[in-house]
Amino acid sequence: MIDRMRLRSGRSARADVPHDRRDASPGDEAAQEAASRDAARDPGRAEARTPAPAEGRGPRLRAAVRSLAVISAQLLLIVAAVVVLGWVAGRLWVILLPIVLGLLFATVLWPPARFLRKHRCPPALAAVVVLLGFLAAIGGLIAWIAPSVVDQGQELADAATAALEDIQEWLQGPPFNLGQDQIGQYVDQAINSVQANAQSIAGAAVTGASAIGNGLINLVLALVLAFFFIKDGPRWTPWLSAQTGPKAAPHVAALSYKTWTTLSEFIKQQALVGFVDAFFIGLGLWILGVPLVLPLAVLTFFGAFIPIIGAFVAGGFAVLIALVSNGWTTALIVLGIVILVQQIEGNVLQPVIQGRGFNLHPAVVILAVTAGASLAGIIGAFLGVPVAALIAVVYRYVRDELDGRSPEVTEDGDRPRVTGDEEHARVVHDPVGDGGDGGAPERG
Repeated sequence: MIDRMRLRSGRSARADVPHDRRDASPGDEAAQEAASRDAARDPGRAEARTPAPAEGRGPRLRAAVRSLAVISAQLLLIVAAVVVLGWVAGRLWVILLPIVLGLLFATVLWPPARFLRKHRCPPALAAVVVLLGFLAAIGGLIAWIAPSVVDQGQELADAATAALEDIQEWLQGPPFNLGQDQIGQYVDQAINSVQANAQSIAGAAVTGASAIGNGLINLVLALVLAFFFIKDGPRWTPWLSAQTGPKAAPHVAALSYKTWTTLSEFIKQQALVGFVDAFFIGLGLWILGVPLVLPLAVLTFFGAFIPIIGAFVAGGFAVLIALVSNGWTTALIVLGIVILVQQIEGNVLQPVIQGRGFNLHPAVVILAVTAGASLAGIIGAFLGVPVAALIAVVYRYVRDELDGRSPEVTEDGDRPRVTGDEEHARVVHDPVGDGGDGGAPERG
């Protein structure tokens, strides 16, 4: 009986012990009881329920801090380099802008120039012919648009005057019930505000005229540079590759071809998108009887070269002119046409024509256009997406090179190589063998 009572007493005492101490050995329990007695006698010796520091924690912590410091220093150096490059590019923007515009013009005019050169036309003559043809096309387009703008401009001004009178009558009625004197007072306040800021407005006008003059100078320089790019186009890549070492030359040549292809594809794709948008929106405006159909169609075409935002602005002009000339009903129909065409373009046309590759997320496109516009105005908005596409090309090339994917090898299985003598350098394309050594005979 006494033994049974002791057994029950032992079980009850064990049940009162916490779960994490039930499996402890008698020695551990004795050590814990001794520690509890010591803590009760001396509170300074109380223990914490946390693991004791292991050997090597200090060296590992110092190594981690050292690595973090090195990475932070590297990031700071990269940020400083980017800031310096941005500052230098800003200072040299007057020189860089004609070069970039000249390259874009060259991408547009190179296909007809290449056609003429294949038919034994001298390079200089082919460049002159395509440039003169380009200028003639632009001049003919302006001469075609100008009469319609002049003829329908007065009609649109009369419609705007009538619309302002309608707005005035609407304000005089409920719920505003503004009297003629109140409206006249608001108009006088607006006129006085304009007169008070006349000096600022005049300064802005002078600045705008100066910007137009600088734009014309940059345009002339870009056309001159485009002439040299077209005339000497095939020589640029060998010359640029020859300025580097034997290991870097294939990468320079491959990146040159990829960036050129990216610019060409961008111009072609946006031109096709702009043509489709201009055709269908212009057709809708013509059916609805909206004035200035041709100028609005041309504006829509060129707006496509500023993706997303350009189409939005061009569509807004079309809706505004429809509202002034034809009223609310026509304006709403035009708004529906613009939205429908933009949806077809974004969901059907763009995925089909941009299958080759440098697709940028719409958020990246909007950020690129916004950053370009804030830095360089309309020209910056136009150049934002091509620059972003080129940055994406360089990033993907470096990423593939780090992954060992040989991005210098083209889709046809060729690797560029710079060869020549002391006076001439040229780029040849070697077929890459199964082993990827490029040791097959050169193809030319």
